[in-house]
Amino acid sequence: MNLIIAISTYAAAMVFANLSVAMFGPSITPVNAFVLIGLDLALRDWLHVRLKVWQMAALISATGALTYVLNPATGQIAVASSCAFIAAALVDWGVFARLRGSWLFRANGSNIVGAAVDSILFPTIAFGMLMPHIVVMQFMAKVIGGAAWTWLIKRNET
Repeated sequence: MNLIIAISTYAAAMVFANLSVAMFGPSITPVNAFVLIGLDLALRDWLHVRLKVWQMAALISATGALTYVLNPATGQIAVASSCAFIAAALVDWGVFARLRGSWLFRANGSNIVGAAVDSILFPTIAFGMLMPHIVVMQFMAKVIGGAAWTWLIKRNET
């Protein structure tokens, strides 16, 4: 996989996820969690091996800002997304860096923790309240989607 394609795909998935939440509300978040955020979790780990922590934080912040520029009505969604993604990326990075074993094992292990942080923070900040049913659905979808995307990325590299 090409680094520029991975960064572009990562940013596009995050922006699309944010814009769809702004358009459809919390009900779309489990679908986004599986398809788009699962992809972001997997790409984040692929990028972790290739980028520095500050570069990942800059990428996450830039995609949040891009979401806002493309649709200023998504202001709170973009802020929530950036905060949740930065927190999840830092936690994911810490777990990924400390785990030993194959990339696949480390990616899936860190995705569980990153998905938990993101699943709690995003809807709470975006919608101003803790929504346990959304948090649980998002978490499960992110973990399963992340595992599927991680497997696909690894499969296409070998």
